[in-house]
Amino acid sequence: MQTMNRERPDIPEDEIELEDETSLPAPEPALDLGEASPGALKAGIEVIAEFARHLPNKPGVYRMFDRAGEVLYVGKAKSLKNRVSAYARGMAHTNAVARMIAETANMEFVTTGTETEALLLESNLIKQLRPRYNVLLRDDKSFPYIFLSGDHPAPQIAKHRGSRQRKGDYFGPFASVWAVERTIDALQKAFLLRSCSDSYYENRTRPCLLFQIKRCSGPCTGEISHADYQALADQARDFLSGRSSAVKQLLSERMQAAAEELEFEKAARYRDRLAALSAVQAGQDINTQGVEEADVFAIDEQAGQFCVEIFFFRNKQNWGNRALFPRADKSLSPAEVLASVVTQFYDDKPPPRLVLVSHDLPEAELIAEALCTRAGRKVELAAPKRGERRDLVAHAQKNAHEALARKLADNAGQQSLLSALGVAFGMAKAPRRVEVYDNSHIMGTNAVGGMVVAGRDGFMKSHYRTFNISSDTIAGDDFGMMREVLKRRFSRLAKEGAAADPPSSPHPEAAVSKDAPEGDRASAIILQDAPNGAPQDAVSAGTDEPAPEADDAPFPSRPDLVIVDGGKGQFEAARKIMAECGASDIALVAIAKGEDRNAMRETFFMVGREPFKLPPRDPALYFIQRLRDEAHRFAIGTHRAKRKRDITKNPLDEIPGIGPARKRALLLHFGTVKAIQRAKLDDLMKTPGVNAATAKAVHDHFHER
Repeated sequence: MQTMNRERPDIPEDEIELEDETSLPAPEPALDLGEASPGALKAGIEVIAEFARHLPNKPGVYRMFDRAGEVLYVGKAKSLKNRVSAYARGMAHTNAVARMIAETANMEFVTTGTETEALLLESNLIKQLRPRYNVLLRDDKSFPYIFLSGDHPAPQIAKHRGSRQRKGDYFGPFASVWAVERTIDALQKAFLLRSCSDSYYENRTRPCLLFQIKRCSGPCTGEISHADYQALADQARDFLSGRSSAVKQLLSERMQAAAEELEFEKAARYRDRLAALSAVQAGQDINTQGVEEADVFAIDEQAGQFCVEIFFFRNKQNWGNRALFPRADKSLSPAEVLASVVTQFYDDKPPPRLVLVSHDLPEAELIAEALCTRAGRKVELAAPKRGERRDLVAHAQKNAHEALARKLADNAGQQSLLSALGVAFGMAKAPRRVEVYDNSHIMGTNAVGGMVVAGRDGFMKSHYRTFNISSDTIAGDDFGMMREVLKRRFSRLAKEGAAADPPSSPHPEAAVSKDAPEGDRASAIILQDAPNGAPQDAVSAGTDEPAPEADDAPFPSRPDLVIVDGGKGQFEAARKIMAECGASDIALVAIAKGEDRNAMRETFFMVGREPFKLPPRDPALYFIQRLRDEAHRFAIGTHRAKRKRDITKNPLDEIPGIGPARKRALLLHFGTVKAIQRAKLDDLMKTPGVNAATAKAVHDHFHER
């Protein structure tokens, strides 16, 4: 591939007239950003035309940048010259595309050998660069897999998420963690594979409880030879790879042979293993006979919104389904939206041998070729019209329709609750982002602060944050803890330039018209998972940059309403620290527990109002209680996890230079940590695998004098 970069031609500043986004109308169901000013649009067209004159007639990927160097859009083209020239011909675009052109100040290009390579590169660049006019699948909704390790004499079976770097076999994706755990449980009964970690395996001196209840064959202590255990692992691998009939036939023959030899206990064990395998295949909502391995995509459209339902079939078994809610301009057809979903979905996961879709996709051959390239084998992409395959697609389409109807109803209900919250607290409009704070500790130890976030789509768990309270805060000082949490939160928000509320105009990601250059429409899609598929207690200690909502406007990073769990003292502490951080314009409410800690009698504190209560049956009061309880649950859960880590922490972990091997050598030599603490330097130096420097470091750590 060849990379080209040309600087933006000089354009006088007075010719660039960017429209004030704050004057745009309120969000509508369609993604409409208002018209770009004629001067700015003309300047953008001139910039793009200058680049188009020097482009080759080859396939590749182009990137558009604004004056600040931010990536606006990433697109692919069969001919870079023709595609980029189309932007500069003054052809009809939607307002969003016109604004994108008006903001373009620079472009970069990468030529590729084929259009398929361009499609794959486009998908990668969108995920890496996160352009404002293309949005990715959200990373916090990764799919779980079953992992069978290949780097150990006794392979481990385990649940896996994330990058597939460890050597072994990955089977999936599954739609939910529950489906993975249920399948692993059945496979342990059927094949007696270990689920423990390698370090736990290496330190066993006798079989664990799983061996006693016949869920493991006990390779750690030699209860089974490595060769026989590997045979069990091979059977499990064959079963998960689709060769289930052969595995069941083998177990059935062995059961019959054991019964004929009057070894009834052995025959009973084979019977139980067969029953476990049957449970894996029979315990599905829908199974297939003619489709062994496939992903089924179906799309539904209602009220200008889309839902894509995906069913996963492996080994003729239904491994679950997941609803995705792509964000796209309503002028796009369902087939165009679905084409983009399929392309983006397999950016970070291997496709199956068969992909079934509910609509005939544009550029279907190109997408199929890209999937084949990514998988390294043949992948069939089909829109079936009859037979069992069509029945599977129809079932998925019915589920998509029902999921989208539920989401629209939930959004309407959630919006009414937010409106009631705004009325209850005298706000000018309903809050879009509500943040609730709570602290948790025991006598000041393992103190943490928790922040939960709610919006139109309910609890936004990818926006939750935890705050480890520093040792500088006096133990047990709840007011000091709240001050520290809020100071860190709003100081960081101010530093990131998010102190000003973002414009209420819709986000421009997906607004592309049918008149846009070919190929742009399919990539301007936002994909989001269903809210009920969010991982529980999703915590990010990193950036506070928000992911976009499934609404027309991006989910703001700055709250409209802050609720703290506590009385007047917590309220005053929060009010002062928010004023110091320049966030005094944000509505602040403290909620104190009612008399005798009874619900429905909570007292609220706000600036400019006397303490007040809400009517006992007010819907806003129920909603506030839900918010407070969620913050309480989240803070306590984080505190318990931290406390558990401290309880199980090994003092040897705190010594620099002591890794797993040396820690194991010391424990095997002395038996316990207390014995290591009491040991003399000479005794430590006699430990096999521990040199003099390490022995001195251990001795000095436990004997400061």
